Amino acid sequence: MARNRFDEDEELVQEFKWSHYKRVGEYVTPYKPAIGKVLIVIILANIASMLGPYFMKIAIDDVIPQKNLQLLAIITVVFLLSLFFIAWCMRYRILAITEIGQDILKDMRYSIFEHLQRLPFSYFDNRPHGKILIRVVNYINTLSDLLSNGLINLISDIISVIITLAFMFFIDVKLTLYSLILLPILFGIVMIITTKQRKAYQHLSNKQSNLNAYIHESISGIKITQSFAREKENARIFDEVSDEYRTAWMKAVKIQFLLWPGVQNISVLTTSLIYFIGIRQIGVDVSTGTLIAFIGYINNFWNPVINIGNFYNSLITATAYLERIFETMDEIPDIQNAPNAQVLPPIKGQVTFENVVFRYEEGKNILDGVSFDITPGETIALVGPTGAGKTTIINLLSRFYDVNEGSVKVDGFDVRDVTLESLRTQMGVMLQDTFVFSGTIMDNIRYGKLDATEEEIIAAAKVVRAHDFIKELKDGYNTVVEERGSTLSAGQRQLISFARALLADPKILILDEATSSIDTKTEELLQEGLQQLLKGRTSFIIAHRLSTIKNSSQIFYISEGKIAEAGTHDELIEHKGLYHYLYQSQYDLVRVS
Repeated sequence: MARNRFDEDEELVQEFKWSHYKRVGEYVTPYKPAIGKVLIVIILANIASMLGPYFMKIAIDDVIPQKNLQLLAIITVVFLLSLFFIAWCMRYRILAITEIGQDILKDMRYSIFEHLQRLPFSYFDNRPHGKILIRVVNYINTLSDLLSNGLINLISDIISVIITLAFMFFIDVKLTLYSLILLPILFGIVMIITTKQRKAYQHLSNKQSNLNAYIHESISGIKITQSFAREKENARIFDEVSDEYRTAWMKAVKIQFLLWPGVQNISVLTTSLIYFIGIRQIGVDVSTGTLIAFIGYINNFWNPVINIGNFYNSLITATAYLERIFETMDEIPDIQNAPNAQVLPPIKGQVTFENVVFRYEEGKNILDGVSFDITPGETIALVGPTGAGKTTIINLLSRFYDVNEGSVKVDGFDVRDVTLESLRTQMGVMLQDTFVFSGTIMDNIRYGKLDATEEEIIAAAKVVRAHDFIKELKDGYNTVVEERGSTLSAGQRQLISFARALLADPKILILDEATSSIDTKTEELLQEGLQQLLKGRTSFIIAHRLSTIKNSSQIFYISEGKIAEAGTHDELIEHKGLYHYLYQSQYDLVRVS
């Protein structure tokens, strides 16, 4: 899964292994007791279903010729009772299997979602989100029938075949062997078809993933699409991607549906063969009742064989999706706890970078030998041109990425030697892309501190000047906002993020362009709250609006992966270097406007 375009097929990094079926079995294991009950019911139902042909044989060969009406009535009543029993067993099986199957799917979906939560930023940066989403929803859903009905039905059908063969051998060994004569042909057909089928469904999964990725991308960018009146062009692209999916689907199902006619035809040929042999008495000597009973057993034999063939068909289809599901689950997080990672104790907020070098994969160094030592409570502003490495510094501090060389330490602890949870729970991060989740405003502010009281939430909102606009909303703090906070302005989303960060009460606070979407008037109000937010915390602020960082303890001018200048605002202005030029340019621009 290494490509980042909707129109490029994903390369399958790891081919499917038979051991992967064992992994599916691990999800089945917790439900063995429930499955065992279903199997007992299935066995009893299969035994009951064997009574019909056997009663018919007795009736034709013995009861009717002897005109034994009393025995005929008993057989009829027992036969009817067996039908009612079979019907009850079928109802129980359907309900129980469906519940078990959905529980298994729920566990698998949880596993992949939980694993995605631990994958690093780089994983999501390099992949269309639609191609990730389809694994959690669509691909898991394709396993529904396989796990809800297929697995239990397979066991049921195998038991049915065994019981049926036992009855058949009990009645007539030669006829039974004649009934199995066409099985090798069936196995040959299955092997030919399934090889082509798996490749076809691998191709289909690619096209399905591409389509989902384009839909997700188009919905995410709908505002841009309408702004540039690009609807027709996007519809044309969608039609192409959708047509590729349709073509792959038709090819896959054409191959899949070849198996059923093959099995069905062999079943009919077998039945015809037994009629021919039984009537002509070729190598056998059977009564009419025996022949009729045997034909009934042949149907009981081939019906589960057909079902087993369909299950194998479904298994091959599901294999193409299991490959993708397990590929995601096997993605090793670049950032994870070291084997001997310790819990980071409550911190004071000292931050040290020692000769830090960082680069993305095999590219050039983004940071090249960066070193600094920040004492607790200092406010550090990071400024400089786009791409200089400002955001990289805070990403390394939060351990969203790991350094290539050097070390990042908090209170003397290397961030790679402590658990991620203990590190990040003591930090408050406001990234440039302010994210508001669907739900109430109160829930969004409470996101970083789930046990916060309503009073604490309101107090935090007041400090960052979010309270005034919140209380004017229809339902105040209980106002429900849409996904990504689309019903709020960019400035309102940032104020909510400020309140969220303050409520978490972190010792290290990171603000990445935190005031970029706030108007000047709101910013003036926010500055008062911001000073309280920064008070007593080690803070890192990335800001292009230099008026917001004049009071910082130190300002680092980052250029070409290095700290080109460092000092207070007044010191750097007096130095008349890069920061002075940047500040003067911005000041002149504001004055002209």
